[in-house]
Formats: sequence, structure tokens, C-alpha cells
Amino acid sequence: MMKKTTHSYLFVLLFITGILFSASSCNDTPPEPEVKLPVLKILFHHTIDNVPVTFDQSIYTNEAGNPYLINEIQYFVTDLTFHYDDKSTISANSWEPFHYVDTDLEYSMNWIVPDTIREGTITGISFRLGFRDVVNESFMFVNPPERDMFWPEYLGGGYHYLKLNGKWEPQESTYPNLPFDFHVGRGQIYDNQGVITEFIDNSMPFEFEDISFDMLNGDTTVIAITMHVENWFKNPHEYDHDVWGGYIMNNQEAMQVAVDNSHDVFSVAVEEQP
Repeated sequence: MMKKTTHSYLFVLLFITGILFSASSCNDTPPEPEVKLPVLKILFHHTIDNVPVTFDQSIYTNEAGNPYLINEIQYFVTDLTFHYDDKSTISANSWEPFHYVDTDLEYSMNWIVPDTIREGTITGISFRLGFRDVVNESFMFVNPPERDMFWPEYLGGGYHYLKLNGKWEPQESTYPNLPFDFHVGRGQIYDNQGVITEFIDNSMPFEFEDISFDMLNGDTTVIAITMHVENWFKNPHEYDHDVWGGYIMNNQEAMQVAVDNSHDVFSVAVEEQP
């Protein structure tokens, strides 16, 4: 009699456990599918007269009449910010707050923005060429190629904002194709004895409000940032290599011409996808 009762209790217990398990399983809510956030990819282009730059060939003439060629272009893009139609912003600074562009390094022509870009309509983009003075500190980079963008300590330290290297043909010289280093970084003010009394932040901010595109979850949007190289040498100032020579890193007046002319050096557009 005891054995039969024990079996009965065991049967009831298993029956009740099965019912509870079944009810629990029915009430389980399936996990929400992971939302794939939008992806933003930036391509960097470099043109002269709206045609991709041909490097190492003396086929260009600037506004001042200087025949010239371009060897390489190197620069830092910082403070990248996206402006949404609801007036909110997202800055690309939670990972590395800069991107290094080098026309000799193909991989640097692409930037997959590493931040969490949310869904919505972007109606403006802003960024800076070079580093704001407060963050432009020497020895931030220990590895090339960024390390090799250092700005000499005696000229203020930190890093180049821009290196535009090439050659030009002077009007009065027996040496054709003299090299020029169109370099911009921290500037200097000198006194009458040639002693530096002040440093100048020559970094250049850019804002683009004539652009609009939707960022959709799960989609990749590609935009192009294009440097129009010829604009460095004109409007509002005519930049003459014969006047400024091949080296301007210690010449704030020449670098100021570059800063003034930079206003239309870049354009931003949504890249059409095949």
C-alpha cells in the first residue's frame, strides 16, 4: 500500500511540474531583435579644377601664374560633428577624435565613423582642419605616420594641420621645379629682435549647412569630403610661390593667407551608391 501511494504522489508531482513549466514557457517573451544602427562612411577626394589630382606631374598653374605640381597631401580632420534636423548633434569623439588623411596611404581615404550614429535626418556637418590649440600637444603620437606630422618645438610644438608638398617653376631662377612646403600649423609672432612673443592657432573650422540626408537603421550612407586644391592659392588672396618661397612654417603672414583662402577649399556631398 505504501509503494502505490508513493507512486501516486510522484505522478502528481511530475504532472504539476509539467503544467508549471508549460505555462512558464508560454509566457516567455522572445528576445527583441538587435537593432543594426546606421553606418556612416566618409571618402576623401582631392581635385584640381574638379578633376582628381594627378601627382608628380607639372601640369598645373595657379592664380599667380606659377606652374606647379603636387607630390603629396597630408592633414588631420578633427571635431567632426553631425547636426540633425531636431537641432541635436553627435560628435565623432568617443573613440579617436581625429582622422589622418595621406594621399600616399590608400586606407586613409576612408573613414568609417566609429561612433554610434543614430537614425534621423542630418542637415549639417562641421569639422576642423588641424587641432584646436588647447589639444594640440607635442608627443601625442608615438607611431608613424601621425608621429611624422610633428611641428618643431621651437615654432610652438604640436602637429602640422596640413602638409601640401610640391614643386613650382620660379620666374627668375636657373633651377626649375623648386620644392615648396605649403605647411600650416601653429603660427608665431616675432618682436623686432626676432624673438617669438606669441603663438597663433591656425586651425580651420568648416561648416556645411546645405546638405541633407537620412540615416536609416541597418543602412550604410557614404559621403565625400573633397579638397579643391587650387583654392588654397586664390580668393581672397593670390598666393604667389615666387613671393613666399618654399618654406612658410615660420611665416605667419604666409600661413594667414592659407587660412583666409581655406573658406572654400572643402565641399561635402552624399556619394551616389551603385
